[in-house]
Amino acid sequence: MLNYLNKSYANTITLLNIIFGSLSLIYTMHGYFTTAAVFIILAGVMDGLDGKVARRLDIMSLFGKELDSLCDLVSFGVAPAMLIYMQVLDPFVYSLGVIAAVFYIVCGAFRLARFNVLNISDHFVGIPITMAGGILAIISLLAAWIPSNLILVILLLLAVMMVGNFKVPKF
Repeated sequence: MLNYLNKSYANTITLLNIIFGSLSLIYTMHGYFTTAAVFIILAGVMDGLDGKVARRLDIMSLFGKELDSLCDLVSFGVAPAMLIYMQVLDPFVYSLGVIAAVFYIVCGAFRLARFNVLNISDHFVGIPITMAGGILAIISLLAAWIPSNLILVILLLLAVMMVGNFKVPKF
């Protein structure tokens, strides 16, 4: 029973990740871009915390790993792509902005699926989706001072870097 309760701690923190990601999407839809970006950053805090709790309590599981990836796709794939699209790329409607946002989401999903099957413990292959989503949240907060064309390029670059075959050390 205690092991089940311990596992629920980490999974509850993981679910806070997707709750914050979902809130980001809702706030994006209503045009509250700063709040939406902050929710992505909070999701990142939860994503880091759930892994630490799971390791500390020695309760890592395949279920927790899969749940984490599903939550990450929403919080660091869909939410930041929609935030950047609605805030910055909307003038590119039905063109490069739409394609770039969807491409980022697809690359994030691919990156997470690859991560789950590779089971590499000493490094990542490509940049983590959490990092890419966090960068996009920060860019959203600074968007008033960054040209939209540059943000579009950064979005595409982050997408490609997530699916790249280079090693990124784990910290």
